[in-house]
Amino acid sequence: MSDLAIELHWQRAEPVLHTGKYSNAHTVQFNNHHDVQVDAAPDWGGDPAHTNPEQALASALSSCHMMTFLALAAKAGWPVASYHDYAVAHLGKNPKGQMSVTRIDLHPVVRFDTGFTVDDTHLAEMQDRAHRYCFIANTLAESVEINIL
Repeated sequence: MSDLAIELHWQRAEPVLHTGKYSNAHTVQFNNHHDVQVDAAPDWGGDPAHTNPEQALASALSSCHMMTFLALAAKAGWPVASYHDYAVAHLGKNPKGQMSVTRIDLHPVVRFDTGFTVDDTHLAEMQDRAHRYCFIANTLAESVEINIL
């Protein structure tokens, strides 16, 4: 199977590494050329202008779900014209009492070519299949509740 990698770089800017007195800001590089500025979530002192790992997790799930949905829709002959999602990662304590992403809500909106319709039941079934086949959802299956609303 494939090995998919990123490169992460963090450099201390402060003279000494002291609890609560250093920046978590770092760069994640994809495919040797696309840099993303990453920091802690704002509630944990991060820069809200930067991506945080929790958003990246929600993004990974949303992207994987969409790509799986599109593959299934193409096989079914559904002419998807557009797909939009608003994904929300919720932070809280897991059953072990540890801080974690406890739930990710996906809010996909699918539009089809003019003249094509599918009823809500069949659309929900296809979203459920996409969830079951999504690699990222399968990775998170035991630890995160995923809601497709």
